[in-house]
Amino acid sequence: MSHPQSYEILLFPEPEEPVTGAPAPGTAIRSAVVAATGETGTSGYPRYAGGGMEADIDPASHTVEALLVDGAELDYGLTARIAERILGTEEAEPEPAGTAEAEAGQSGTEQARTDS
Repeated sequence: MSHPQSYEILLFPEPEEPVTGAPAPGTAIRSAVVAATGETGTSGYPRYAGGGMEADIDPASHTVEALLVDGAELDYGLTARIAERILGTEEAEPEPAGTAEAEAGQSGTEQARTDS
């Protein structure tokens, strides 16, 4: 296939005014790895699904064109972005829970050193 088999989608709050108790700007509040379904979405782009999210993603620009979260449209004030995948393959071992949220602010170029 000519498009990626999976993406990680991150949801970020984009409040107009600071809200007490809200996550810091740039902190993802939810993430999911979505895999290609082989279908084309209503937007005309390949459909991806997983982790409670269904998305139509433009493989050329890596832009989320349509998104359902738990079967509902994305709430106002939330933005969906594609994460830069450090490991890049589905065969890679899964990261511990909470890692995606912790790495949401990283550029994707920082990797842990494994040299001894």
